[in-house]
Amino acid sequence: MRPQRLMEFVVDTLGKAPEVQRAEAWQEGATRPCGVHVTFATGSELWLAVTGGGLPGEDYDKPEVPVTDAPPAEVPVPDLLQGGKVTPITAENYLTAVLTNSGSHEIKRVYAYSAGATPTSPTAHPGVGLEFHSGAKSFLPFVHTAGRGQNRKSNAFHLDKEF
Repeated sequence: MRPQRLMEFVVDTLGKAPEVQRAEAWQEGATRPCGVHVTFATGSELWLAVTGGGLPGEDYDKPEVPVTDAPPAEVPVPDLLQGGKVTPITAENYLTAVLTNSGSHEIKRVYAYSAGATPTSPTAHPGVGLEFHSGAKSFLPFVHTAGRGQNRKSNAFHLDKEF
């Protein structure tokens, strides 16, 4: 799934999630041409970049040919809040479950970056990864956070511990 179409899919899917108030396309110029700005029901905000997409060497001048198969098996959607606040880890787990449960026949697997992390090998940065039946991979790294009512985004990739 190419970045622009994935962005549209993520906006549509997250916009229907019960703990999401709003999901909309977002970009930061040429630095991040595709992204999704999520406002949770708590008022907390998260900005995701959309990267990756087509297969290596794919010709973007030609129409995309989606490859489909069975969607991933549904998983329980975890609680978004931890102690009344959203954290990068709870957001990862929540978004991973919502995207897994989307029913998309193009998606083979969705995973939280921190899922395989250990104390001796922590995740460098939170986000969500997607693998497609075509063999393509896409990534939704978390770029900014903002707590309810804040008038500022966190600095890029320096996320708030709670937001």
